[in-house]
Amino acid sequence: MHQVVNVELADRRYPVLVGAGVRSELASVLPADVRRVAIITQAGIPWDADPGRDHTRIEIPDGEPAKSLAVVEDVCRQMAAAGITRADAVVAIGGGVATDVAGFVAAVYHRGIRFVSVSTTLLGQVDASVGGKTGVNLPEGKNLVGVFWQPTAVLCDTETLSTLPHREMQCGLGEVAKYHFLGGEGLDELDLAECVAACVRIKADVVAADEREGGRRAILNYGHTLAHAIETAGDYDLRHGEAVAVGLVYAAAVARNLGRIDDARVAEHHRVLSAYDLPSTLPPQLTDDELLALFSRDKKAIDGVTLVLDGERGVETVVGVDDEVLRASFAAVR
Repeated sequence: MHQVVNVELADRRYPVLVGAGVRSELASVLPADVRRVAIITQAGIPWDADPGRDHTRIEIPDGEPAKSLAVVEDVCRQMAAAGITRADAVVAIGGGVATDVAGFVAAVYHRGIRFVSVSTTLLGQVDASVGGKTGVNLPEGKNLVGVFWQPTAVLCDTETLSTLPHREMQCGLGEVAKYHFLGGEGLDELDLAECVAACVRIKADVVAADEREGGRRAILNYGHTLAHAIETAGDYDLRHGEAVAVGLVYAAAVARNLGRIDDARVAEHHRVLSAYDLPSTLPPQLTDDELLALFSRDKKAIDGVTLVLDGERGVETVVGVDDEVLRASFAAVR
């Protein structure tokens, strides 16, 4: 048995299948007229999926270094050599790195070909594989080059989570923790498949209302301004979900210092992180100055530093947060 969550867009919809073994549905979710498939994955991923038609397998490097324009060029050249055309499709098998790179490749190869994600990590299933955001990093920051390219379908196979190392599961749980504050109260009481489906449902509702992040969709970046700065300054030593966890505590501190939330709401942030055994403090080598400098490069930055913050009306984007408040709030994560 599996659950189907539909992502409803203005002119189309696509299904997200959630459950144990759903990777076996790959052939059925690919459009019938797709003749060949380029499978983009990584060497260390122990899972495969049969697209039911001729295919070529392309491996990208492990970790965040794979999210580069050089890797994108290499993958596109391999696809060209293999004869992949605009009538064909890209399939990602792996976590957020694989789906980010494969989705970006699908968006730019032949000016756009069809794309399916087979997500094998908790982080990918609850966040990276759903919603159509693709992209790669620059030395100056994370995800600074990308495009919105919606998949044809997403397969979130919860069976694949059984082989994840503890730290990889924590990486995904950092994003799950975020969803607690986007309408997902009680997520920690659900079994894993139900939790994944609930997170996908929350994200699908936000994406349906704001496909290209013109407004409300920015709330999905709750905790991410500091998280992305940590990842860039720390050379990705702290995993994404771990950095998001620290970012959630920092965002709660900023909101409290601005009078948007009370101490009880701050305590709820700490309770959720504790429930998932997630970190809440910065790596000691990262300084306030270098992190603040990276805030201004964040994609949400419009007029001064922009943060996604909790408040009486829920989580929302706040523009032009005062520098003194930003500095004072670092004490909460030291």
